[in-house]
Amino acid sequence: MSKSASDLTPPEKLSAEHDLAGFDCGAALLDDWLRRRALANEENGSSRTYVVSAAKRIVGYYTLAMGAVAHAGAPGRVKRNMPDPVPVMVLGRLAVYKDFQSRGIGSGLLRDAVLRTVQAAEIAGIHAILVHAISEAAKRFYQSYGFIASPIDPMTVMITLAEARKTLGDKSGKYPYS
Repeated sequence: MSKSASDLTPPEKLSAEHDLAGFDCGAALLDDWLRRRALANEENGSSRTYVVSAAKRIVGYYTLAMGAVAHAGAPGRVKRNMPDPVPVMVLGRLAVYKDFQSRGIGSGLLRDAVLRTVQAAEIAGIHAILVHAISEAAKRFYQSYGFIASPIDPMTVMITLAEARKTLGDKSGKYPYS
């Protein structure tokens, strides 16, 4: 697989044509989920997975699903003036192949997830993006973009859609790695 970022596709929906077998981000949980669950979840409609690839080999991915968070689990900014539960988009997974890490691809995938969530919010109510971070390093990544921890689960982080648009919204519509 080419290691040049210029050879990467913009994020696209996962399909059976993508090569899942060789994906290795360094976290077995994320690798296994991509190989075992992503296509099945795509087919049954429980989540949508978007991938960046080089010659159909996946270089990075993220997954979105609708959800809700009870007021008790939401930071003040997220629950303020909102119904209980608060409608959210769950960013279920985000991972980048080991050889492509530290090149801005994770940030680009996060930005794409925000842009798609903004589009979805035009159709359905979505107030925030919620992530269940799998590690302290993942939590720090999200916090560097303005996500804040849940008062009852420090590994669950959230950001309002308005804040996410300010922090991650790309006015040009271009992806940072294309």
